[in-house]
Amino acid sequence: MLGTFQQSHIRIEVAASQKTIRESLLHSDKLSKWLWHIKLSPGLPEQLHAGLTFTTSIGFIGIQHQVEILQDNCLRILLSQGIDGYHEWYWGENWLQSRLEGISLLPLNLAQTLSLLQLRQFLGNGE
Repeated sequence: MLGTFQQSHIRIEVAASQKTIRESLLHSDKLSKWLWHIKLSPGLPEQLHAGLTFTTSIGFIGIQHQVEILQDNCLRILLSQGIDGYHEWYWGENWLQSRLEGISLLPLNLAQTLSLLQLRQFLGNGE
């Protein structure tokens, strides 16, 4: 894989319950709303589940995702192709934490920050 090893850990406060955050991360219709700049695989099931593999694309760069761990307040996704690494999500009442590590040519910290800001705005709008 070409690129550099990057890691980023961000924790933010959000105006949402643990249940609402979970739904926003796991329901494909909600994912497509707050991740509007990323194209999700066609035929994605209504809700993510452990073992699910799907792809996204940012422009011409494809990223394969495999849901490795899914618990009440934790999601871990293995990444390959455009990013070789993983993305972990943890959440609770009014907070959300994201940890992203991988090798990529993409600026992972910037992409992670923008995505979290989009999710915060989405949650703040009562979704």
